[in-house]
Amino acid sequence: MTEEKIRKEATRDGFGKALLDLGEENKDVVVLSADLTESVRAHWFREKFPERFVTHGVAEQDMICAAAGMALAGKIPFACTFGAFASGRAWDQVRISVAYMDLNVNIAGSHGGISVGGDGATHQALEEIALMRIIPHMTVVVPADAEEAYLATKQATEIPGPVYLRLGREKVPVLRSETPFKIGKAITLTEGNDITIVACGHMVCKALEAAYQLKNKNIQARVINLHTPKPIDAETIIKAATETGAVLTVEEHTVFGGMGSAVAETLAEAYPVPMKLMGMRDTFGVSGDPAKLYEHFGLTEEDIAREAEILIARKTQKSCKL
Repeated sequence: MTEEKIRKEATRDGFGKALLDLGEENKDVVVLSADLTESVRAHWFREKFPERFVTHGVAEQDMICAAAGMALAGKIPFACTFGAFASGRAWDQVRISVAYMDLNVNIAGSHGGISVGGDGATHQALEEIALMRIIPHMTVVVPADAEEAYLATKQATEIPGPVYLRLGREKVPVLRSETPFKIGKAITLTEGNDITIVACGHMVCKALEAAYQLKNKNIQARVINLHTPKPIDAETIIKAATETGAVLTVEEHTVFGGMGSAVAETLAEAYPVPMKLMGMRDTFGVSGDPAKLYEHFGLTEEDIAREAEILIARKTQKSCKL
């Protein structure tokens, strides 16, 4: 497929489109923003439903508390800002005002990962999957493309407790899968028994590209889109580990407590296999072109393919010792 034929769209755009449709379908849907309305694509909702939109300025904590109050009043709020602020500045309010009471508050954190590029370390959320995942009752979703972001946003309204949606700024390819998107159910994109590559968000496309490179070397990689790190689809992960014997996780996030950690925790208890977690290692992001940052932090498709081969060699050595 040529580059011209690949449709690219940012996951934040899928979110914004879903808000518009939800606004038409349900009068109880309300949107709150913390001074970043255009950046999170909430301005489309504001223009069409101004009476159901509230801007809080640079006051993320206030926004989350207001969203909690609206949920208690029977509304379905979507609180929007950058992921670095939703998970950092407002973490206490998310934990106590929202999650402790298990409220139906949906939090959209845009500009996740190093693909934010020029905004630099202060705005590149690299820890929010971990910070949200450890909160009881919280569902965490990391859509791989705009269509998944659209569906995740709409499905979030059907989940009674809080939901965190991690969104991105950069346009990424829209993937095609025969498996319907459902929060909490991983999607197996390619079959293979040599190794499993588990990815989320922007890294799903890169994992697929790495699998294509490996295929040229007669290595069959199973690629799983784990768009919901919590609740994790343990059945799919354990099945893949059992059938392939090695698991490589790839995320645009710290390896401490993120999606890869969720996979490792699952397999440590159920079916331990050789693993490698790819992501950020005890570091903040830096400012730069997204493509250059992927190279800088070792998260290109070539890096993924190389780590997969190393992991397969570890698996083989382990089998020989047994």
